[in-house]
Amino acid sequence: MNFAGKVVVITGASSGIGAATAVLFSRLGARLALTGRNFENLQKVGRDCDQKAAPLLVPADLTKEADIETIVTKTIDHYGQLDVLVNNAGIIETGTIETTSLAQYDRLMNTNVRSIYYLTMLATPHLLKTKGNIVNVSSVNGIRSFPGVLAYNISKAAVDQLTRCVALELAPKGVRVNCVNPGVILTELQKRGGLNEQQYAAFLERSKETHALGRPGKPEEVANTIAFLASEMASNITGASLPVDGGRHAMCPR
Repeated sequence: MNFAGKVVVITGASSGIGAATAVLFSRLGARLALTGRNFENLQKVGRDCDQKAAPLLVPADLTKEADIETIVTKTIDHYGQLDVLVNNAGIIETGTIETTSLAQYDRLMNTNVRSIYYLTMLATPHLLKTKGNIVNVSSVNGIRSFPGVLAYNISKAAVDQLTRCVALELAPKGVRVNCVNPGVILTELQKRGGLNEQQYAAFLERSKETHALGRPGKPEEVANTIAFLASEMASNITGASLPVDGGRHAMCPR
C-alpha cells in the first residue's frame, strides 16, 4: 500500500481510530489534512506523523456547515487535490426509545450522518478529478441491533446505507466508496458517551464474551483496514461494509 503523492483528509483525527489512521497513512507516504475539535490533541497527532512535510491541521466542529466547508477549501488551497476522504468523526450516547430526547437524537444524527453527507458532497467534485475514494467509519451497530444506544444505532445504519448509495452513484465515474464497521475498540469513545471508569472496565470485561476473538480491538487494526480499502489493493471493492469487530457481527445468543 503506497500513498505517495496522494492527499488524504481524515476527520476525527485528534484521537482514537482517526489518530491511528493518520499515523499509518503518513507512514505510507500520504499528504495529510487532519481535522478534529481538540486542536491540542490534533497538534500532537501531527507531530506523531512520520513525514517530512507536516500535515495540514484544520480544527473543525463538524456540526457546523462553515467548518466543513473550510476543511475542503483549505485542503484544496494547500494541496491542489484530494484523493481519499476518511469520514471517521463520530460520537456515541446511551438512551432508549423511552429516554432519548429529540435533542439527543439530533445531536447524534448531525454529528454521525449529516456531517458525513455534507463533507462527502463537497469533496466529490475533487475526488472525481483524481478517481479517488471514500472510506466511512461506521460500526457493528450499523449491521446488528443493540439495546440502550438507540440513536447511535440508527445513525450508523444510516452511514452504511449512505455508503452503498453513494458507491452506486459514483462507481460509473471511477470513485469507490466503502465503510468499516468496528466492534468495541480501545478508544475514549464510550467514556465520552457517558460511561464512568467502573462502568467502562465492566464493559471491556464483557467484551471478552461478546467478541468471538475474545477481546476488544485496537485502533491500529481498524486503521489497517481503512488503509487497505483506500488503496489500490481494494480496487475492485465498492459499496462494502467491512466488519473489524473480532467476529461480533456473526454472533448470536444461545
